[in-house]
Amino acid sequence: MEIDAPSEDDIARLIQAAVAARNHAYAPHSHFYVGAALLMHDGKIIEGCNVENASYSLTQCAERVAVTSSVAVGYRDFRAIAIASIGGAMPCGACRQVLAEFGLDMFVYTVDVIDGDRQVRRLSELFPDAFSNTDIPSS
Repeated sequence: MEIDAPSEDDIARLIQAAVAARNHAYAPHSHFYVGAALLMHDGKIIEGCNVENASYSLTQCAERVAVTSSVAVGYRDFRAIAIASIGGAMPCGACRQVLAEFGLDMFVYTVDVIDGDRQVRRLSELFPDAFSNTDIPSS
C-alpha cells in the first residue's frame, strides 16, 4: 500500500519538530547536532536527537532515537520522517535499515538548518535493496 504524501501543514510541523529536537542533541565529540521527527498516520509527531558516546560505536543517531521512542509508546506505522542538520544530511545506512523495518514507502525529508534547503525522497529510493523479514529463512 502506497502512503500518500503528508500535507504541507504536516510537513511544516514535522520539520519544525525535527529542528526543535536538534536543540536537545548530545554531541560533545563531533559537534554535529541532529534532530529527527517521525509523523504517524494519526498526525502525532515523535522526536529524537543524536546521543553521542565516547565509545563512538555506542552513539545513537537521531533517526533511531525517534524510532525507538515511537515504538516505546506504541507506534509502529510511520508516514514520514524529517531530519534536521547542518547541510541537510541523509540518514546513515544503519538508520535506513532500522527505518526499513517499518516500511520502505515512508517519506524522508532532510532540512539544512542554515539555509532551510530541504529535500524529499521515499525511503525505497534511499534504500532500494533493503534487507527484510523475507530475507530471513523460515524454519
